[in-house]
Amino acid sequence: MNARSQAWFWLPILAAALLLVWLLSAILLPFVLGIALAYSLDPAATWLERRGCSRTAATVLIGAGFFGAGLLLLLLLIPPVAGQAVDLLQRLPGLVSRLVLSIGPLLVWALNAIGADQPEGLHQTLTGNLQRMAALGLRLLKGLLGGGAAVINVASLLTITPLTTFYVLRQWPGILATVDGWLPRDHADTVRGIMRDIDVVLKGFLHGSVIVCAALAAFYGIALSLAGLDYGLTIGLATGALSFIPYVGTIFGLVSSVGVAFLQFWPDWTRIAVILGVFLAGQLLADYVLTPRAMGSRVAVHPLWLIFGVFAGGALFGFVGMLLSVPATAAVGVLTRFFIGRYKDSSLYRGADGA
Repeated sequence: MNARSQAWFWLPILAAALLLVWLLSAILLPFVLGIALAYSLDPAATWLERRGCSRTAATVLIGAGFFGAGLLLLLLLIPPVAGQAVDLLQRLPGLVSRLVLSIGPLLVWALNAIGADQPEGLHQTLTGNLQRMAALGLRLLKGLLGGGAAVINVASLLTITPLTTFYVLRQWPGILATVDGWLPRDHADTVRGIMRDIDVVLKGFLHGSVIVCAALAAFYGIALSLAGLDYGLTIGLATGALSFIPYVGTIFGLVSSVGVAFLQFWPDWTRIAVILGVFLAGQLLADYVLTPRAMGSRVAVHPLWLIFGVFAGGALFGFVGMLLSVPATAAVGVLTRFFIGRYKDSSLYRGADGA
């Protein structure tokens, strides 16, 4: 088959796979997490195999250790985090009222500073809109936390994810051999080389992300709590977890920590500045210490493309797409560099005389 025939063969398969992911995105999260965990834990299983342990025994040992440690961590963290979340729900209307009282005079001052006319009933309009937004958000949050779908989603994460991880991890060498047997023989070596490059990028991203997220969660949770911020532990842990998705954790942490500090400490600017300083210190730690050491340049994708990938993945496939956006963007980067290299070696770039 020539290149055009191969393109017409593979492009419909790729389109069908993307369509299937889009249609099933609502139920894919536990399976995607399970496959990602199996992929991340495979080096440990391979290490145990080389020391005489069977693949099944290695999978059981690694799975029991990983999920046992995760369950223990959840049991330790759920009581304080759940308590803070419930307290936040109860205090949300009062926090919104304090926000209105705080920013109302600032808004009036800003309008006076620029010489703009103050609309009649500005304070009342602002108060009503914010209270309606808070009530809507409160209803949505209660629905998410108390609905049957949330229970089903949590149950699927706690059951299907470990099962998927166990079976995929145990069968990983066989899966690779099967996929390798599907490769077109004329291009098998080239595809293997591309996949090795993608594997280096993905392993660097996954392992580095785990280190960065865990370190940030611990830093923010402890530092914000010691600084006296209400819900500091919950905000810190959520910021660290969301840091897996580039810039989402940063935005969430900045808005939530400074916003709560503003409501809690206003008009004490010193305490608000301390909370802002904690967050900025965490970002400096992540950007200049953790990320360079944990990931280096292995992802090799410009930050602008990562942002685009996060938005595109979220728009197309929801939360699952956001989780897959950075690995997928990194893989696309490897493929793009490969095809650009091939293009520069071709007569299409060099011309007929090959100059």
